Amino acid sequence: MRFVFSRRFFILLAAGFIPLSLSWNYPFLRSLVLAYDVLLIAFALVDYFISRRLPEGFTVTRSFERRFAIGDEAQIRLRVENDSPNDYRIIIKDEFPPEMILSETREADLTVKAETGADFFYLLTPPKRGNYKFGRTAVRWLSRFGLIWCQSDLNKPQSVKVYPNMRRAREIELKALGARSYLAIQRKSVRRGEGREFESMRDYVRGDELRHISWTATARRSRLTTRQYQIERDQNIIIALDAGRLMTGRIGDETKFDTAIHAALALMSASSRGGDNCGLVVFGRKIKKYLPPKKGFEHIEAVLETLHDLEPELIEPSYARAFQFIASNSKKRSFVVILTDLVDKDSSKELLNSLKLLRPRHLPLVVTIGDRDLNAAVSRVPKEVKEVFTQSAAEEIIHQRESALRMVETIGGLALDVTTQTLAPRLLETYLRVKERGLL
Repeated sequence: MRFVFSRRFFILLAAGFIPLSLSWNYPFLRSLVLAYDVLLIAFALVDYFISRRLPEGFTVTRSFERRFAIGDEAQIRLRVENDSPNDYRIIIKDEFPPEMILSETREADLTVKAETGADFFYLLTPPKRGNYKFGRTAVRWLSRFGLIWCQSDLNKPQSVKVYPNMRRAREIELKALGARSYLAIQRKSVRRGEGREFESMRDYVRGDELRHISWTATARRSRLTTRQYQIERDQNIIIALDAGRLMTGRIGDETKFDTAIHAALALMSASSRGGDNCGLVVFGRKIKKYLPPKKGFEHIEAVLETLHDLEPELIEPSYARAFQFIASNSKKRSFVVILTDLVDKDSSKELLNSLKLLRPRHLPLVVTIGDRDLNAAVSRVPKEVKEVFTQSAAEEIIHQRESALRMVETIGGLALDVTTQTLAPRLLETYLRVKERGLL
């Protein structure tokens, strides 16, 4: 039987013990108290059996104001509907995913009038991406005579997805590019006289480059005519996201992989505003996910769906396999952004050798996400022998990273060595610089 005794029951039970204080002089009172208690318990059981079922019209449903995003507080709504002719006093308690952080109580004491409804809200914050499951909602209602709280589980188990935080990505974009980032990108994308995409013809003016003069148009019009160019739109950007061992490292409350995801989303948002197509490749030893370059709201939604449950693995990534895949699937010249991390010579060597698969058709940008503690380790004055060895190892790793990135530049690519804090701003600045200079 699923019930608990109510406060009223315990008060009545306690009242029955009062006569026991007189039972030293009147022994028969003990029998009366025993009979009273037995009758009270029997009456409570009868009360339970006549009240143990809720009417079919009594329902509890769960809904969400919006989809879940990592780190964003979400409001959960429980809607109680009472289509029966009776009033009910209820206590509801929802079963939420234990991994999520509860901000307020998930329990409510409500009185639901006949043929009406009531709402209850509580807040949860998901700390990680992934799939989560809500259980059922426990409901207790007061019996007809108020002696028992009957209990049942209503509602249905419900699965939800926690996505990367697109609001955070757009905030990163605005912070990196300024409050008028849309206008900034558009202005840089259509600046005349630069780029490689033909825009129009106009009369020659002093200062125009001679290589832009159209001699056929000059002969036809009998005056000097120059070609006018604009920075190309509808260019391709491909983000290659490393899901290997080093991306499992945690900086603060999140992994490097999560930081790279939000930087990638910020770049996708900026490139969409700039009129470019953006694709995504997630790779480890094999290609895990691939979305070809596109733009628009539906494409961003597809990217969020793809990334919501992906996690890095404790294996070394295969740069050769990833870059061969990109080269095979992207015939148009693209700006290939590789978000990764490098520590030793072997991984750096494989990356450098594999970049040859992208050159010269594509323009690669290798972004290594460093560890703040590594830089801090070499800046402190060592106080003991152990710290000396730690600094020596850190300096060797930093030297290897710098050497690898310089080699990337010697083969015609671009390179950035950033921390998790500077990743998104420097990535977006580099994208705009590539657009301005017409490097694609």
